[in-house]
Amino acid sequence: MTVAAAVPAKGPGETGEAFTLGRLALVPDLSAALWLPEERTLVVADLHLEKGSAYAARGVMLPPYDSTATLAALAAAIRRHQPARVIALGDSFHDRDAENRLAPEMRAGLTAMQQGRDWVWITGNHDPAISRAMGGESMAEIVIADVTLRHEPAACEGGYEIAGHLHPAAKVRMRGRAIRRRCFALSAQRCVMPAMGAYAGGLNLRDAAFRPLFREGLSAHLLGDGRLFRIDPRLLLPD
Repeated sequence: MTVAAAVPAKGPGETGEAFTLGRLALVPDLSAALWLPEERTLVVADLHLEKGSAYAARGVMLPPYDSTATLAALAAAIRRHQPARVIALGDSFHDRDAENRLAPEMRAGLTAMQQGRDWVWITGNHDPAISRAMGGESMAEIVIADVTLRHEPAACEGGYEIAGHLHPAAKVRMRGRAIRRRCFALSAQRCVMPAMGAYAGGLNLRDAAFRPLFREGLSAHLLGDGRLFRIDPRLLLPD
């Protein structure tokens, strides 16, 4: 994939440059969501709801507002795109008990977001089972057009996939200073999505975990201030 060096991604408002994966049209969103316009589907990854409370239980005191911030970002993306379907690509809940720690108002907010649309929870390594109380339906993966949507990317040849799990982030030097932001990692075969969770963090694209997934190269669409940036892979820096 040929890309330009650190240029704003094309597109109005908070969406970036459209691209295709197999027969599927995709538009990255500044919220860290992925919009599938022909399918009227919004895809999000790695919400990690209630990560803050999980850390607090182990004595690591973080501000307990991560779920609130994450669900607000998700709700804003839903309002903007008005999807007929939402697919959450696994690790939506930080652990098996996270559902029970969600405050009633957050559970109500999730229910409101699900009204009038299909909702699919893809299971992940943090949430291998999702209760019916969370609404929607859960499954290990789903295929749309000829693209498989799953939690963990598969380092295999052939086929197309959209996945999460690795929380990709890019470090680059722009305007004389180094910045590190979450990003979409793209190739002709796959898209690895950034984590939407407020406390989810990110793994540098130069990490060895990405090498078997992008042997033919990649491009990074970085979540910048108010817009997305398409980054030439030669500009990517290690941590």
